[in-house]
Amino acid sequence: MDNNDILIRLRYALDIRDMDMVEIFKLGGVELTKEDVRKVLTKPEEEYEEYDDEAYEDEVHIKCTNSMLESFLNGLITFERGPQLSKDGTPVKPDRSIKNYSSVNNVMLKKVKIALKLTNEDVIDIIGLAGVTITKGELSALLRKEGHKNYKPCGDKYARNFLKGLAIKHRG
Repeated sequence: MDNNDILIRLRYALDIRDMDMVEIFKLGGVELTKEDVRKVLTKPEEEYEEYDDEAYEDEVHIKCTNSMLESFLNGLITFERGPQLSKDGTPVKPDRSIKNYSSVNNVMLKKVKIALKLTNEDVIDIIGLAGVTITKGELSALLRKEGHKNYKPCGDKYARNFLKGLAIKHRG
């Protein structure tokens, strides 16, 4: 699952309109037009593996980089919960958590959980809606910070089924 795939599935699961997508990206610090969002939400004709974290763009497709995805997820948190404020009332700039491609699914899981105010039990139930069982211990390992001794990379199986479960929960 690539970053564009994650965005496509998140948009479908949460039923986010194009203009809301533009706003969410803007809240995360990325300026995209409605047409740009549509290009990000299309699948490419062929895979562009050689463009790892570079933004690839053509007439019908824009490759979503790790930075763009994280900006979207940070914008989603702000869109759903409002801006995070420090003790003196100034907005706090979110940290960058995606270090490499193996941590993308972990960060997505963590930030969507925060944005939607989900508990660990909610996440377990959502993944269960897709027919996959996950224990509290396994979930805890997926939500750990990369580098923690109990951190476990989140594979596409859990990420895909989490997004599938979200779609079932929010769309019926």
